[in-house]
Amino acid sequence: MERIILIETSTALCSTALAEDGAIVSYRESSAPKAHASLTAVFIQEMLDGRGITLADCDAVCVSMGPGSYTGLRVGVSTAKGLCFGAKKPLLAVGTLDTLVAQASDMATPPLHIVPMIDARRMEVYTATFSRSSAQGSDLEPGAWQQITETAPMIIDENSFADILNDGPVLFIGDGAGKCADVITHPNASFLQCHPKASAMLAPALAAYRTKEFRDVAYFEPFYLKEFVATVSKKKLF
Repeated sequence: MERIILIETSTALCSTALAEDGAIVSYRESSAPKAHASLTAVFIQEMLDGRGITLADCDAVCVSMGPGSYTGLRVGVSTAKGLCFGAKKPLLAVGTLDTLVAQASDMATPPLHIVPMIDARRMEVYTATFSRSSAQGSDLEPGAWQQITETAPMIIDENSFADILNDGPVLFIGDGAGKCADVITHPNASFLQCHPKASAMLAPALAAYRTKEFRDVAYFEPFYLKEFVATVSKKKLF
């Protein structure tokens, strides 16, 4: 039995899940502001206690690697590293955009393309384009989702994604999708405002575990996409 702890803290939603034998058996989430650091480890302990097991009974820990919130990613990765180091378990990592694609993959009528979006600032998002793979020229299963553009920051305007929108239906999903709905008005565009969830990490986490794509616990760092820039408060302290 494969038992994997899943941690998703890349956005405003803090969530954890426990997978056993290819299924989610326990899940916790909270959208309380700035609570990731205080809740992540608590959620994991609650899930383990609820199943009557300990960390030693798990096979791996999988964490969201970004892009996303600098602070949220640090909390998730630090927690995952601590668990792996203390219990000598392998570390797995799943891209935040891959998690959003997985959340959309069970749609009854899938679109031609999926564009996951993580909110950045103003009209900027972190994004990439995913398309369904064909039976030819791909190592993936026919119909699986394949990333066809690099993950990058993008400022959205009315002409964004015009090329793929002209091809057919496109689903924009993530916590950055909603703010684009008033700008991207193409009839082939649909929008799903949501946060990535730990439960949706299951399929990519299992794939990484079975192919032994383990990360270096000592040196692994989140994929921030942009460097963190600290700002100085303008408030007078004295």
